Amino acid sequence: MARRALITGITGQDGSYLAEHLLAQGYEVWGLARGQANPRVSRMRKLLADVQVVRGDLLDQGSLISAVERVQPDEVYNLGAISFVPMSWEQAELTAEVTGMGVLRMLEAIRVCSGVSRGSNTRSGQMRFYQASSSEMFGQVTETPQTERTGFHPRSPYGVAKAYGHFLTQNYRESYGMYAVSGILFNHESPRRGAEFVTRKVTLGVARIKLGLASELRLGNLEARRDWGFAGDYVRAMHLMLQAAAPEDYVIGTGRMKSVRELVEAAFTAAGLDWEQYVIRDQTLHRPAEVDLLCADPKKARVQLGWEPTVSFDDLVAMMVESDLRLLSNGGDPDQDSSWP
Repeated sequence: MARRALITGITGQDGSYLAEHLLAQGYEVWGLARGQANPRVSRMRKLLADVQVVRGDLLDQGSLISAVERVQPDEVYNLGAISFVPMSWEQAELTAEVTGMGVLRMLEAIRVCSGVSRGSNTRSGQMRFYQASSSEMFGQVTETPQTERTGFHPRSPYGVAKAYGHFLTQNYRESYGMYAVSGILFNHESPRRGAEFVTRKVTLGVARIKLGLASELRLGNLEARRDWGFAGDYVRAMHLMLQAAAPEDYVIGTGRMKSVRELVEAAFTAAGLDWEQYVIRDQTLHRPAEVDLLCADPKKARVQLGWEPTVSFDDLVAMMVESDLRLLSNGGDPDQDSSWP
């Protein structure tokens, strides 16, 4: 029988790439959605016709238990979160409930449905759980590059909530013997990235300027440095983590840092434009507490999982610019996810 996977956050960037990857591996894929009338679910159904949908809400423990009981998954990928960092200051309580407490509710749903109790300490035949942890947990970093042993100092409600979920996943693994792992993923982007994220804001801005739809691009801190990779590469790492003999946490990234300024330069260059003629620095767009630099050391994933990124930074940025040029040229709406292929 085909292995069965349940994905929360199925309508997001990572959920869509992961669903495609698992379907290609022969999985039966289920996506958790808050309601069947959700327009994003309708779009997802058109793009990923083989994905089945089950109702559930990370805010509602009972609905998660019902979903897990119905699907009986071999693997659960918890990608659902309020993931836009600036919004986490505006909706800090909701971020804590969804991004943090949602992890607890899903772990409990798996534990209850699996009949796991403390001291059982057997993983044979258990549902395997993947938690989407984040490099934002490192925040004000204590060392560079960051490894699985680097301490956390999150600088946003989002980062704090992710740290809570990360430690819960470790706790359930150690206390209940559950096969539960966290992937500490660094920034990963694609043409499917939401329009509010800085990478997509830049590539959409470049496309609008190139097509004569805008004359400027307003950005905040150009000196922040990140480790950016391609989302399609990173979902492969998620899957590999749940195939390992023993559950362990992994840092996933390219090991190379680029500044927002370099991102801007690459995007404008891909469109044949000079960025300095169009970019305006706007202090109001700075974060309340900035994370200055994040850079992964993915050695453990490379050695133990055999994972390597395949798309370079420049190729990723060019891919996103080209996609947004096509999208806008065809009258597409970036806020409606019409950049999905």
